[in-house]
Amino acid sequence: MDTPTDPPWRAPRLWRFLQLVARGLVALMARLRVTGDVPEHLRDGPLILAANHISPFDPVVLAAACQIRGIAPRIMATGGLFRTPFVGAVMRRSGHLRVDRRTAEVGHALSAAADAVTGGAVVLLYPEGRMGLDPGMWPERGKTGAARLAYASGATVVPVAQWGAHEVLPYGTPRGLLPAVGRALVRRPVIRVHFGEPVDLDGLHPAVPGAARRGTDRIIDALTAGLAALRPDEPDGPRHRDPSRPIDTTRVHRRNPGPPA
Repeated sequence: MDTPTDPPWRAPRLWRFLQLVARGLVALMARLRVTGDVPEHLRDGPLILAANHISPFDPVVLAAACQIRGIAPRIMATGGLFRTPFVGAVMRRSGHLRVDRRTAEVGHALSAAADAVTGGAVVLLYPEGRMGLDPGMWPERGKTGAARLAYASGATVVPVAQWGAHEVLPYGTPRGLLPAVGRALVRRPVIRVHFGEPVDLDGLHPAVPGAARRGTDRIIDALTAGLAALRPDEPDGPRHRDPSRPIDTTRVHRRNPGPPA
């Protein structure tokens, strides 16, 4: 006799409503351009979306872009958001996944994400593990969590490159928030999001030492290729300079954009 299985995860109505709100916020402060797509059979999961992280406005942009493409991902987000009274409750009710970085509990996040993906969800994460501090705002050398999650779940990884959110909110937000929002309302900069082709992780057996690092490099390479196509006139650095953004060269990833994603 067949063993009964749990039904696949479905996004709460609250989260789908908040995606619509995000789409409205982005439309108010910027002009969103979404290219590429996710195969229809993967839009409800299991699927891993791996995005570059350039601004505090990223989550709003990605929520809007995913809504346009008919995707309601569970987002892996820093534990600090979950500890705030109102936002934390909304995050939990929306089904998002808590990551307590630099604590003994951080390993639980990968296990929870693997359960979510194998349960039929789409999980969105930042493989860099933080807002990037590369001098040219290219994707940094990634943490291995995204690749390990792919190996643990067997799910497809789709790179999601984005550019332009840094022109809406600066790195140092909430410092300078109001002037930044005022400028964005007037200028409405273009924000581009591109859903790339699935990352090829074939030939990387998770039991082989170094497989997680090589898989991570392939994910970051795919993100870099997608980003290169979004910013062809800004190859060396962004035109928009954010004085609140520090520079860290310790995690610079060897840029190998290859063909556009």
